[in-house]
Amino acid sequence: MKVNTELTPKEMELPSDYADRLGLIYAKESSDVDKKSKGQFFTPLAIAKFMASMSTCQSEAVSILDPGCGTGVLSISLAEHFKSINPELKNIRLVAYETDVKLIKYSQLTLAYLKEWLSQHNIKFEYILHITDFVLDNRDALDAFTNLFGKKLDSFDYIISNPPYFKLPKNDEKTKAAKGVVNGHANIYSIFMAIAAQLLKTNGELIFITPRSFSSGSYFQVFRNNFFKKVDIIQAHLFHSRKDTFSRDKVLQETIIMKCQPKTQGTNRNEILVTSSSGTRDLDNLETLTLPSNLVIEYDSADKIVFLPTTQREREIVELFRTWNGSLNKYNIQISTGPVVAHRAWDYIQEQPQNESSEIVPLFWLHNVSKMELTWPIEKPNKGQYIKSEQKSRSILIENKNYLLLRRFSSKDDKSRLIAAPYFSNAITANFIGVENKLNYIYRPKGHLDRAEIIGLGALLNSTLFDQFFRIINGNVNVSATELRFMPLPPHEQIIEIGKQLILGNSFDNTTINNLIIASFELETIY
Repeated sequence: MKVNTELTPKEMELPSDYADRLGLIYAKESSDVDKKSKGQFFTPLAIAKFMASMSTCQSEAVSILDPGCGTGVLSISLAEHFKSINPELKNIRLVAYETDVKLIKYSQLTLAYLKEWLSQHNIKFEYILHITDFVLDNRDALDAFTNLFGKKLDSFDYIISNPPYFKLPKNDEKTKAAKGVVNGHANIYSIFMAIAAQLLKTNGELIFITPRSFSSGSYFQVFRNNFFKKVDIIQAHLFHSRKDTFSRDKVLQETIIMKCQPKTQGTNRNEILVTSSSGTRDLDNLETLTLPSNLVIEYDSADKIVFLPTTQREREIVELFRTWNGSLNKYNIQISTGPVVAHRAWDYIQEQPQNESSEIVPLFWLHNVSKMELTWPIEKPNKGQYIKSEQKSRSILIENKNYLLLRRFSSKDDKSRLIAAPYFSNAITANFIGVENKLNYIYRPKGHLDRAEIIGLGALLNSTLFDQFFRIINGNVNVSATELRFMPLPPHEQIIEIGKQLILGNSFDNTTINNLIIASFELETIY
């Protein structure tokens, strides 16, 4: 019988190296489509070791939970770390979950090898590898958020995980089990985090690597409220590069590593350590910033937004925004998403105006919008610059009045997340215009935004100051209308004054805007 030597541990090979190597073998056997459908993004060994190094261990016996373990690189790295820092360690109990039938054989091999390796160092290792669904197996932990008298839960000293990332349908059993803990089309990673928060022992440590998307926005608001009732962030680590973290899987994702511990008698921790690195290569040379916990999380707010400045300058930006009480809503300004969904509106969209009985009006797309400039028409394949204005299309058109158009998405090549351009109704002789779905539009529902308001607000959103603040609170490339609706704004009269000064100077480039913003808010200490 031929033995596959690739699957055999090498002489003196560390268990974590073995787990990483088997992970690479599995990755070669699996298509990108298959991994994406399962939300699988394998943790690079450097990150696994870094996450393990965030933990402390002084006990003789410890228990570990690794939900969604893959080849076990995280829990194995953690066990190796404990062995290196704790000479008193005698027993490790691991509970791991993995449902991918193709992966389980690799998990079994790596955990068996870890057991052998630990025994050579006089450490007893017991493990259970569940091949059942982690969420459904632990629905009692989800019930515990709303039922204080539920079943007694198993608990762990350490929970370490790189959970799967994908949205669940509303009718999925896991979504139903998590009702009241998350809302809407829940992303499964937030359910993993919620369960882990309930299964942590009193002095336990939870270490997760996840997308940053949970940190802001209404979509994760219910989750944040539940999660931060149970645990405090001890340390948060950010990567400046979106490309490096999961480069093996070609994933462009802003990620965060968090170490959390249970709240002590319901009180909030005083300080949070925020660390950062460019990617994985400089994890031994971290930038560090110790912040008051109430600067990172607004505990008194219903939103519980997580602010994650990584430098002193970013900290000062957050502190500045916290002094502002204005918002679009308070100034009777609204933001909505463009109603023209191209694939549903092809019958009305035209590349060029044609002689027809229907009126033809402009249709604005994302590529028409640049900083403080709306360029139209711009011919592009399948991006018709005109749309019919007739009875049947009227529901997807908007009234022709003054707007600020804002891109909903930024590409990897965009230097800014926030890109906005003014539109003035006198530019077009029409009653309606079209705005495609990848744009947001800002307007006054009853009445008009005047020129100075639009220019002032556009200048703020296009400024480096607002772009940096948005990056601090948002880990996505998409610009949510909900987040902008409640973003702190300076006094209304100050916005108008900024607009007036730009109009007077007749210069709207980014250097002029940034200089005016610095002067208006006395930001010499920040920039």
